[in-house]
Amino acid sequence: MSSETPTQSNKYRSFLYGDGETNTEWVFGVPPNYEVVDKLFEEGRTQIWPAGSLEEKVQNLVKTMEMELFHKANPQDYKSMDASKLTLRVNGKKPLTLEELRKIGGGYNGFLQTSLPEEMRLYDPAKETRESSHRIFTTTFPRGFALEILQVYSGPPVIAFKFRHWAYMEGPFKGHPPTGELVELFGVAIFEVDESKRITKVEYFYDRGELLGVLLKGSKNGNSSGDVQLGCPVLRNTG
Repeated sequence: MSSETPTQSNKYRSFLYGDGETNTEWVFGVPPNYEVVDKLFEEGRTQIWPAGSLEEKVQNLVKTMEMELFHKANPQDYKSMDASKLTLRVNGKKPLTLEELRKIGGGYNGFLQTSLPEEMRLYDPAKETRESSHRIFTTTFPRGFALEILQVYSGPPVIAFKFRHWAYMEGPFKGHPPTGELVELFGVAIFEVDESKRITKVEYFYDRGELLGVLLKGSKNGNSSGDVQLGCPVLRNTG
């Protein structure tokens, strides 16, 4: 397996390569490779925003934030966010600090928090770790989970926007076989940024059932996707 070199760049994400990332601590040891999910994005997006537009800037900011949250091991390496102030709130629930987010496993566990009774949870973030949740969704979505901005309602310092996440269920999900179906998740979000354009507050509103419901269509076969072993984790990104 070859890793990316610091001289490379990604046109949709900042702070992934370059001299500023020389000492960055990556969750999987090297920077993630977004080639596959960027191809999915370019083939499936419904909007192409003009270079330099507010929509393009917001889209790249969201992609950069997600990249740092999922793949940078040390919050001190975050550059799109102010790690000392950042809070994440989903569907009006209690805002989580970075420390609280890390304690519950970050990543998908943070975005899929639920108040449903345990027996009704299609995906239970209380039972998944950072590693197991990453393994589950990168197995289910081998081409990644693409993101686009559909509309920006207001610009900084308070950015409000509508987004679309999508993927294809080409791998199993917790014992349910792949269907190959398109999985889409729509929602709105509010970001607050400081004078340096670093994110200090994130709030998302969406129906987690739009994501999880589609994954349970196939009859359960008794094999959990959590038992599937991935190859090179750098090539199995989450979008």
